[in-house]
Amino acid sequence: MPQRTALSNWLPAATAGLAVVLLAGCGFQLRGAPPVSTALQPLAVTCADDVPELLCQSVRSQLELGDVDLQETGNARYVMKLGDFQQDRRASAITVQAAAAEYTLRHSVSLELISADQIPIIADTRLTSTESYRYDETNVLAKQREEEELRAQLSDRLAQQIIFRLAPLTETRIETIRDDYQAEVDQQSTEGDGTP
Repeated sequence: MPQRTALSNWLPAATAGLAVVLLAGCGFQLRGAPPVSTALQPLAVTCADDVPELLCQSVRSQLELGDVDLQETGNARYVMKLGDFQQDRRASAITVQAAAAEYTLRHSVSLELISADQIPIIADTRLTSTESYRYDETNVLAKQREEEELRAQLSDRLAQQIIFRLAPLTETRIETIRDDYQAEVDQQSTEGDGTP
């Protein structure tokens, strides 16, 4: 009987330990920002005037949670530029009385990542996030609060998309991008010289 108790105490701990090892081995991470390579550090984040502070702060917060070394533009090896923010709110469903029954919110922003020596690591890319919610004319204040919460969620989702774009940029990948860029520049200068 004592062996059974020892085994039953040991089994849950062993199962939990095995689960941790398996999950770590397959690359599983807790929800949140994926790791950003140290090859991109130190990193600067600049936001154009049209980008909401909520989105900029969400991006910076997620980078800080990932232990990314954030610096001012002059001290960074790479500069991530966010700009051309657009938001849209459209009726996506109409009632029989021709009133809006559902709205769709859409936020988008452009992302560009440039090295200190002006090589585009991520060319100008547009990221978009959308969310729909039901509208109730009899409860306008509650729906306004819901819309504000959804806007905050959209900012968080855009920030996550931005971080996910940075995640695959390892030192090897960055060197490949640099080599491809330099080869393209060399080819253009050769064609411009008229050299065969």
